[in-house]
Amino acid sequence: MVPRKRDAAGMTILAVLALMIWIYLIFARGRFWRAGPVLSVAYPLTTPSVAVIVPARNEAPVIEAALRSLLAQDYAGPFRVILIDDNSTDGTGDIARAIGDPRLTVLTGAPRPAGWSGKLWAVSQGVAESGNAGLLLLTDADITREAAHVSALVSKIERYNLDLVSEMVKLRCESLAERALVPAFVFFFQLLYPFDWVNDGLKSTAAAAGGTVLIRHRALRRIGGIESVKGALIDDVALAAAVKKGGQIWLGHSNLARSVRPYPAVADIWAMIARTAFVQLRYSWLLLVATSLGMALTWLLPPGLALFGHGAPRWVGLVAWLMLSASYLPTLRRFGCSPLWALLLPLIAAFYMAATIGSAANHYLGRGVAWKGRAYQGTAE
Repeated sequence: MVPRKRDAAGMTILAVLALMIWIYLIFARGRFWRAGPVLSVAYPLTTPSVAVIVPARNEAPVIEAALRSLLAQDYAGPFRVILIDDNSTDGTGDIARAIGDPRLTVLTGAPRPAGWSGKLWAVSQGVAESGNAGLLLLTDADITREAAHVSALVSKIERYNLDLVSEMVKLRCESLAERALVPAFVFFFQLLYPFDWVNDGLKSTAAAAGGTVLIRHRALRRIGGIESVKGALIDDVALAAAVKKGGQIWLGHSNLARSVRPYPAVADIWAMIARTAFVQLRYSWLLLVATSLGMALTWLLPPGLALFGHGAPRWVGLVAWLMLSASYLPTLRRFGCSPLWALLLPLIAAFYMAATIGSAANHYLGRGVAWKGRAYQGTAE
């Protein structure tokens, strides 16, 4: 009888702890759950020169659409696009050159030196080619945008005297795998880096979304150029952290740009997560264990208690499950997904937890981080 009472008391303590975690997350973690702020359409009063830098490696299916949407921008100031063909084997560079726009420069990437990630080495070559451009737009090769996008970005950085403006572009959410897992990717990113905290100059939280990063050239020089983060595998966050140490940054969502890269199967999304999940944990096995236990307590215990518990723990678990489900609704609304996915968020979190463990297993087995045919072990070499 006594052990049973102790078990019930222990389960009640865990249930209350899970509920307290969700009370903190909802009310005290920078309103991470809201699908905002959103970059609005606006036109700048001043129009400094902009150089768009597009690193591209084997992007033949999407590169033409991405470049044509850039060249169709209505930005009134000096504007050019620099594509760095990073040793593609699928004709990416040839497709870009065939566009034939004088504002588009296509560079053939030089061999990557030791210590650099492939993407950042390509970006650094684009920066060198950009000359004296006042603003640099670092973007991915799989993004298309509305004609007002660059103008809106420049308006934001100029109007508020920012050093860096970044956006979480709209991600594809069409296949079943994408609807099940892509909104959660954005949701968990916001949980790690609450946008309100990123945008608050009094807080140290810093992040950017690599698909769209508009940065002042002088701010990049201040931090030592791209070379200062050359080995970073989560390069957008590393760059934002370096810039925020001496300047102001802004991170939000975009209605003006979208990724056209498909993730048709669950395995594709697993690979995307596993690529950098263990990097995010700084290759620490202790952090992996702590994170896994924390995720189990936060995401799995509430529905477990609600479905299989008894007495007070069951009701406390149900409240926590409803809270975590409600926190997901704004993100689902942004992606146009059914609110019923919110009830399945614990299962989705379990998938992300498994992919994180898989990322660590890859590292343990010597596979490291693999992307675009390159493998990195530890830091980029």
